[in-house]
Amino acid sequence: MRNIWTIANREYKHYFISPIAYIVALLILLVLGIYFLLILFQVASSAYYMGTTTPPSTDDILGLMPFLLLFAVPALTMRLLADEHRAGTLELLLTSPVHDWELIIGKWLGAFLFLLTIIGITLIFPIILNYWLVEPGIDQVLMLSNYLGLILLIAAFLSIGTAISALFKNQIAALFATMVTLFFFWYLIGWPAYVMQSGGEIFRYLSMSTHFFDGFLSGSVSLGDIIYYISWTVLGLFVGTAAIEMRRWQ
Repeated sequence: MRNIWTIANREYKHYFISPIAYIVALLILLVLGIYFLLILFQVASSAYYMGTTTPPSTDDILGLMPFLLLFAVPALTMRLLADEHRAGTLELLLTSPVHDWELIIGKWLGAFLFLLTIIGITLIFPIILNYWLVEPGIDQVLMLSNYLGLILLIAAFLSIGTAISALFKNQIAALFATMVTLFFFWYLIGWPAYVMQSGGEIFRYLSMSTHFFDGFLSGSVSLGDIIYYISWTVLGLFVGTAAIEMRRWQ
């Protein structure tokens, strides 16, 4: 565990001296902030012109996060191991007293903690809604469900990005490969479920967006959805570990 934490701590601190990480954090928070203001403007306009209003909730805001993560995660994970190979430091890591799985989990955990930091900042939106804009307050259970789903989604996305970074030697190739993979499992793999008369449920189940929007974002937390994202996380870390082991024997 000490090796994992050492690697994770190193990666976490590295993000705070990386311009790409600052750009990703700024864009996520800026876009969410603008989106939040647009939601409030729409609610205010409905109240003024129609006399009725639906109080905004956390799912209105966090529903945009997966789309932002499809671009943010590849940018954050592309350098995790591909850059180590480019800089020639991967060989040093492979000859150090660190297991391959410790290296992969440490890299993943550092990126995970960085995105959790950004997610922590977004708590300002439900706080504003709960204490100043929504009476008697927002749905706390819905908020917890939304954030739990978002955290699990981030863990799964990052594990996929870490695995792909371990497979590639070039950062740009890792960036595009991760982006294509995430887009496929988020948008494309579920399409056959809408056109097939039978057998389409398997594609609907494999779609990462189905478990997020139909489950966590709607306030429904099921063990199946939790296991789904944890399985993706474990699979990504396993593939990344296998890729490092193959490099060790090359």
